[in-house]
Amino acid sequence: MSGTKTNFFLTGATGYIGGSVLTRFLEHPHAGTFQFTVLVRDPKKAEKFKELGVNAVVGSHTDAALVEKLASEADVVIATADCDDLGAAKATLVGLKKRHALGVVPIFINTSGTGVISDDAKGMHSDVTIYDDSDADQIESIAPTQMHRDVDLAITAADAEGYIKSYIILPSTIYGLATGRLVDLGIQNPHSMQIPSLISAALDRGQAGMVGDGKNLWPNVEIHELADLYTTLYDKIVSDADTGHGRNGFYFGASGEHSLYDVSKAIGTALVALGKSESEEPTTFTQADLDKYFGGSAYLGSNSRCRATRSLSIGWKHVKTTEDMLASIRSEVEAIIKKKAGSA
Repeated sequence: MSGTKTNFFLTGATGYIGGSVLTRFLEHPHAGTFQFTVLVRDPKKAEKFKELGVNAVVGSHTDAALVEKLASEADVVIATADCDDLGAAKATLVGLKKRHALGVVPIFINTSGTGVISDDAKGMHSDVTIYDDSDADQIESIAPTQMHRDVDLAITAADAEGYIKSYIILPSTIYGLATGRLVDLGIQNPHSMQIPSLISAALDRGQAGMVGDGKNLWPNVEIHELADLYTTLYDKIVSDADTGHGRNGFYFGASGEHSLYDVSKAIGTALVALGKSESEEPTTFTQADLDKYFGGSAYLGSNSRCRATRSLSIGWKHVKTTEDMLASIRSEVEAIIKKKAGSA
């Protein structure tokens, strides 16, 4: 690492995941030895980052030259923005290759997602392969046509070339309202995507909904425990040169498993309790519903099943369960109702 400071470049710092990860690193016992650079679109947010000692560059991830430059100055890149942005990933890799030419083997921690192992069940079954992040051969068998996979493969190919060490974290359904300094300062989005999208659809249609029969299964993880995986992984990389990377560097962020029906039923129960629906029971989304709320996609009816064996092996700990996830849904519903009322 260069000098007395480790230079980090983090993308997606104003997002749900990225803001939570940055908050954890700013609270790290060795935070005084870290220098973070983030890329943000909003100049006002950039100024707030600077108040926290974070170097904020105003710009866009679509600016390949800028992303390349910032990556070339980093010892560690943590990417938490759009996990399907192959252009940004390639620009990052070009920059890291330049960094490597200076005698540094940079670390690239990328955020993918368990959508890479999703299927097309449309809510009708859950009998599918369970992927284990410690089984490199099984992970390598994932079809290159799966979502997120093109970015994952580009990054692991760079590791195989030897100019980076790559580590790919794959979050599952993330839940909970993010908290911390970045949220308090109005910098960070505190909301996830999957469950809030179901809540918003339910509020609009007056009843909770699901794809098909809601029998499909997905893993879940609480947002702050997911953020802990990033710091745990970083600490392990620094302390143990043999930490799995490249084809052995996939780390699932998953602590429990739920059915779509159970999530939708919890939304329905909250809606009834809050006077927003007359029935707790979710009904199947029509194609018109899917078109209106989800761009015509039945993706929320897919299965994504995994075991976080490698993540746990490096010392990651989680205590939250699926019961905690289901119990958190009412507060998510209340927050979204409040947000909608404020924007009305």
